[in-house]
Amino acid sequence: MQDARTLEPVGAPFHTGVRIPGDKSLSHRAVIFAAIADGPSEITGLAPGRDVASSMAAVAELGAGMSGTRLVPPERLQRPPGPIDCGNSGTTMRLLAGALSGASMTTTLTGDESLRSRPMRRLVAPLGALGSRVTTGPDGTAPLVIEGGGLIGADVAIDVASAQVRTAFELAAIQAEGPSTIRSPRGYRDHTERWLETFGLASTEEGERTRITPGRIPAAAYTIPGDPSSAAYLWASAALLEGAEVVTPGVSLNPGRLGFLGILEGMGADVDGEVTGTIHGDPIGTVSVTGRSLQGVEVSGATVAAAIDELPLVAVLGAYAEGVTIVRDAAELRAKETDRIVSTTAMIRALGGGAEATEDGFAVVGTGFLPGGTVDAMGDHRIAMAAAVAATTADGPVTILGASAADVSWPSIYDTLEAVWSSR
Repeated sequence: MQDARTLEPVGAPFHTGVRIPGDKSLSHRAVIFAAIADGPSEITGLAPGRDVASSMAAVAELGAGMSGTRLVPPERLQRPPGPIDCGNSGTTMRLLAGALSGASMTTTLTGDESLRSRPMRRLVAPLGALGSRVTTGPDGTAPLVIEGGGLIGADVAIDVASAQVRTAFELAAIQAEGPSTIRSPRGYRDHTERWLETFGLASTEEGERTRITPGRIPAAAYTIPGDPSSAAYLWASAALLEGAEVVTPGVSLNPGRLGFLGILEGMGADVDGEVTGTIHGDPIGTVSVTGRSLQGVEVSGATVAAAIDELPLVAVLGAYAEGVTIVRDAAELRAKETDRIVSTTAMIRALGGGAEATEDGFAVVGTGFLPGGTVDAMGDHRIAMAAAVAATTADGPVTILGASAADVSWPSIYDTLEAVWSSR
């Protein structure tokens, strides 16, 4: 079967340690920060997937040169020969929109069919407040046209806990004349704020208000830690199998990334974490998860923002738990690579479970088992990888159609899972 992968259920509890590939969020930021920095930067441990490759290709079109781990920025961003293709990466598009807002030129950002269907209008007002002119397509989607230059500091507030929108604004604001501030609800990943604060370009004021001081990002060394959104698939697999244990050293422990670990604890898994260091003020450390009997939970509010990428995994865990698992306040799922409310419930049903979509989330009936079956990933890496995890304790094999969707973030995840499952 073309582009399909079948995984067999695990025979016995596993015990292992795994180094997780580089964090995707931090990889995007390191590449784009370095492309507008005041001198060459060293970047090690970049995420291996297609999304980060899109950011690297984009900055190369803007004049940055990468050789090995060294990224050399242009004196100023250069006009690309045509529209910049961001592939499937919304992070690439949104962060570049901010970086390009300070460049005195007009640039067009586009992407694949999936990316061109995702919401980009939310960038227009914050970047426009600084003086950038951002134009979307008629539906508020890509392509984006950015007319940059001549930015003036501004104070803005946004109504969603979006790290990408905040970062776009902040990358533009450091290139403006005069300071700026941005405020948003809690729950976002504050990687950018921590890095800019370390570089002397940002400070946190009362509440969730961040003040941005204009200036050049300095040349720096970035050692990218493991991605907790990738580690989540191994954590979930261990949680599904009583007595199984996985230890993941060197992962990002940014507070905005730990929502899924809190959900795992709430469901009954044994979770232990220890901070062992930082990268530019952002904590990293070791997490271990041991499987126990699981209970259904309700996920809502700020936890949703802190676990938005892992909610398909919550559905898988809910199917194996006792009771009903409910996710609310997650309408943002409808604007991902797929409508993840629809694709998540379809995944659970395809595997023989019970799931219902709601306007802003879903409910999964915990039967304690899944028969197995065939899941269409629908081009969504999170659905493909969540279906793979569902095979951990399924009654039969799980086949994933469109399995290569996982290449966007973790090309080797299926091999990694199978290696973990064979560890004793």
